[in-house]
Amino acid sequence: MRSLLFCAFGLLISAAPAVTPSSSKIAGDYVEVRTASVFTGACHYNGELVTTGNDALAAWNFQSGQWNGVDLSGVRAVAAITSTANLGLDSGERKAELIVDSSASKAQVAAVADLLQTRSAKQLGQIVSVRQAAITFSHDSTDYVVKAQGVANLTVRPMPNNECCKQPHLVWYTPLAPVAKRKVGYTEHAAYTAGTVGDSWQREGENSAFYGAFSF
Repeated sequence: MRSLLFCAFGLLISAAPAVTPSSSKIAGDYVEVRTASVFTGACHYNGELVTTGNDALAAWNFQSGQWNGVDLSGVRAVAAITSTANLGLDSGERKAELIVDSSASKAQVAAVADLLQTRSAKQLGQIVSVRQAAITFSHDSTDYVVKAQGVANLTVRPMPNNECCKQPHLVWYTPLAPVAKRKVGYTEHAAYTAGTVGDSWQREGENSAFYGAFSF
């Protein structure tokens, strides 16, 4: 009888689902700016495709969720991404610098870096630098304003009348993060000043942004 019980217990263990790293749905606000227009005419798009668009800034404001057992609520992060080709092409070699808000714990910094490298490796490339700096991420009913002290800043406004939704054939590329119901934004100003993973750059006055709610 005892041998039968042990056998049955062994069958139950083998049938149990595999245990995965502790995580829960991770969500929050997201905005990115590229060095190329994401909503424009075909001729303008084709001209930029081979001349620019190699760089981007992406920013996350984590509102909920855990990764590997670490709570990410309230964490803010910015990634500066650069590629040897336009980010709309898969042919370029990509790399990224990750900045996490200075208020985050070391465990949160490590968790965010692992999350993005695991879930967005293709979009971001290899994360070659991770450091902390003061980050502010403001999203009111309209604008997004993000500042990573000494590294980068961006201000993005919604496009008037949701033009990107009314003319979807003029939207090029897809966001660098999983965004639900993404919108195209107007970049009032964006700049990457650190120059750690690429040259410093700045852009303004163009439809070069995506924004929305992200989830992993």
